[in-house]
Amino acid sequence: MWEWTETRTFDTMDAGFFGQEVELVIDFQHLEKYRENNRIEAKKSLGGLPHSIWETYSAFANTLGGVLLLGVVELPDKSLQTVNLPDPQALIEEFWQIVNDPRKISANILTRESVCVQEIQGNRIVSIVIPRAQRCDRPVYMDGNPYAGSYRRNGEGDYKCTREEVDAMLRDAALQSQDMAVLEHFGMNALDFASIRRYCMRLRPFWQGENMTFLAQLGAIGADADGQNHPTAAGLLLFGREREIVRQFPGYRLVYREQKDVGEETIDSASDGWSGNLFDFYTRVCARLAHGIQPPCDGKSQGAASVSAYAALREALANCLIHADYCAQQGIEIVKTREEISFSNPGSLRVAAESARRGERSDPRNDVVSRILARVDIGARSGGGVANIYQIWKGLGWNAPKLMESFAPDRVVLTLPLTATDGMPSGVELRGGAAERYRAEIVIAYLTDHASANAAEIAALLNVQLSCAQAVLDSLMQWKIVTKEESMYRLSD
Repeated sequence: MWEWTETRTFDTMDAGFFGQEVELVIDFQHLEKYRENNRIEAKKSLGGLPHSIWETYSAFANTLGGVLLLGVVELPDKSLQTVNLPDPQALIEEFWQIVNDPRKISANILTRESVCVQEIQGNRIVSIVIPRAQRCDRPVYMDGNPYAGSYRRNGEGDYKCTREEVDAMLRDAALQSQDMAVLEHFGMNALDFASIRRYCMRLRPFWQGENMTFLAQLGAIGADADGQNHPTAAGLLLFGREREIVRQFPGYRLVYREQKDVGEETIDSASDGWSGNLFDFYTRVCARLAHGIQPPCDGKSQGAASVSAYAALREALANCLIHADYCAQQGIEIVKTREEISFSNPGSLRVAAESARRGERSDPRNDVVSRILARVDIGARSGGGVANIYQIWKGLGWNAPKLMESFAPDRVVLTLPLTATDGMPSGVELRGGAAERYRAEIVIAYLTDHASANAAEIAALLNVQLSCAQAVLDSLMQWKIVTKEESMYRLSD
């Protein structure tokens, strides 16, 4: 008996795929219990290799992978049944000949072990296990034309990719990060220098030099052939004015939505009163994400648990901004309810979901944005961001997060449940410098929204003793981020 084990299966919902990590095992000796779906395709193949297998090859490679069965038919009741292939080895040789021909198929992503003959109740069939292609190989297409020959999987069938889907895969295949481009059609007035100053306030030591030199070092601006400075795509996204960002990225939109006891609070980049850029959105949303969150633990450890929860939430928000495809038509949406918090961004996963959950490697779609945020301790460039979130959430006693992906349009959603598991939390506590940094960021985010606060308010915000809150405020004053006027603290001008 041969078994194919894959750690992801995806159910179809509407036009896309949504799924979570579960185990899929195909028992070829009981093939009749399976059905064609978005991961399994059956072909009778008695007359040779059908042309449609290349559409399926492309579709599996460009979506989530799957298994292609030759010598198998789908019966009227949707069950699968084998037929005896007269010469399966000839089919395999023909398959390898075509898949290795770049004029026919753009990339061979298989190994020799991917294709084999199975004998099932006296009938011989061919199984072809097709993995999801690496981003550098996508789109996998037919007949030398990515726009006419690229397919994806939707439920039980293959569909031809739209131009937008192909363009997105081609952008991801490029070696250069999408946000490195110098935007020569924009002047420096496209940037919001108040946002840049707020960013600089988070640097330790605070940057007090010439702005252009600093922005060039960050990668937020670059020079053209004549030596004139212009924003990079990363600089525009992070520090630009919303009106100018939309000129470059028409589908750009940032939305935070929170369900409250009375009504709903929304932060939208299309609304007036703030810059609408990524950095200011991050700061504004961070101020709200952790508010009112109570991890399931005893009162003595509530303060430490709240800081750990905030660390996971800020990491999730940073990941959402760093990995979004801003050339796509759908924007970023963060939704907080009593039951969960979801982080949704346009674009597909650039590494396997399992790899992201294990923290094996990072492949940010916007590498310059990632590096600029990392300078102020936002985001994990080691690749452990999602893994850290899973670890913290488990330690706090909440149900496990869900990392899901959909297609047509491409979208990634990370959901953090606010419902407790049955067992006791194992505990995750950030100590020393990490806890200090997170508490400081909570205070900065709060003062960004509330203008001023006293030490008692900050202690309640952090869920700590007044002495601990005072220590955080003293550090922020030492770093010249916060000033004190009588008993009230506010951000420095």
